[in-house]
Amino acid sequence: MTVRDTLQARLEQGVAELKLSLPAEAVSRLLDYQALLERWNAAYNLTAVRDADEMVTRHLLDSLAILPHVQGATLADLGTGPGLPGIVLAIAAPGREILLVDSNGKKVRFLREAIRALKLDGVRAVQSRVEDVQGQFDCVTARAFASFADMLGWGGHLLAPGGIWLAMKGKQSGDELSGVPTTFVVRETHVLTVPGLDAERRLVVLGHA
Repeated sequence: MTVRDTLQARLEQGVAELKLSLPAEAVSRLLDYQALLERWNAAYNLTAVRDADEMVTRHLLDSLAILPHVQGATLADLGTGPGLPGIVLAIAAPGREILLVDSNGKKVRFLREAIRALKLDGVRAVQSRVEDVQGQFDCVTARAFASFADMLGWGGHLLAPGGIWLAMKGKQSGDELSGVPTTFVVRETHVLTVPGLDAERRLVVLGHA
């Protein structure tokens, strides 16, 4: 069994545990993305996660865990880094326009190569601070990006009326939610169980007040 076969089995098992139904080529394309990230990471240090199996868990499955909550025709992924969760969501649920935002030039160069190599239609990457990005999106995602006060203060203008903001967080700190601006409201909080990951994950769903 090759390393790729092992990773595929691990990913397929995780997808099944998450009870997701993905397009036919999605698992293979997710592994192509993981392989590209691993290759670039050796030279450009895009993520602290270096082990391939850990990448499947901490990057692919962690991103896929929010898929049932993603909605709308347009999505902005803020502080996307090497494309998490944005590129994973683009592969797993194609068809929406996705904007990947990061201020780090190396990461954005990788994103553009990944978009080209994986032929991700409707996905584009921009090197920018969040507060300088224009447009409005049905769905905004942010993974361990900043405090609620900063995140919504910098990027709140990007959420379209009626849209949802999906904030991916770790363990809850006591008064974190008190930083949510009064113009936003917490609609739901979900505890996410990521297959193979022994750490607390939460998804906080926000909208306009």
